[in-house]
Amino acid sequence: MLDDTDRRILRHLLADPEAANADLVERAGVTSASLWRRLEKLRAEGTIKATSARIDWRKLGYEVQVSLRFNLDKADPRAFDDFTAAARAVPEVTEIQTFLGSVDLRLSVIARDMAHWQQIYREKILTLPHVSDSDALMLVATIKETQEMPL
Repeated sequence: MLDDTDRRILRHLLADPEAANADLVERAGVTSASLWRRLEKLRAEGTIKATSARIDWRKLGYEVQVSLRFNLDKADPRAFDDFTAAARAVPEVTEIQTFLGSVDLRLSVIARDMAHWQQIYREKILTLPHVSDSDALMLVATIKETQEMPL
C-alpha cells in the first residue's frame, strides 16, 4: 500500500520523469537514502514498471496515425492468438489493446503518409487472420495525452 510520501514521490516523478534524484529529494521532501529505498521498493513491487522514452513519431517522418478496431471470427479457438501474433509482426503497429464489449481488439498504426498507409493496409492489415469486421479512425489531433494520475 502506498503512503503519502510514496504518492508525493510518484507525483513528482510523473511530472518530470527526467528529474535528477537530488531534485526529487528536494521536491518530495525526503532524504536521499529514503528516496532511493522507496524507489527501489516501488520498482520491486511493480508500481514503477520502467522509465522509458516517449517518441514523437511525427519528428521521425510518420505523419499518419490510424486506430483500427477489429472484431474476430471466434469460431476458431486460435483466432485471438493467431491475430495478435500476426499483428505483433507488423512493425508499424505501435499498440495492441483488447476490450470487452462490441470491439475485440484495437491497433494503433503509424505511416509516413497516405500512400504508405495504403500500402500497410493492403499488404499487412488486410492479411491479418480471423477478422470478421473492422473499422478505421484516422487521428486528426491529440487534445490531451498524459501519464499523470491523481495521486
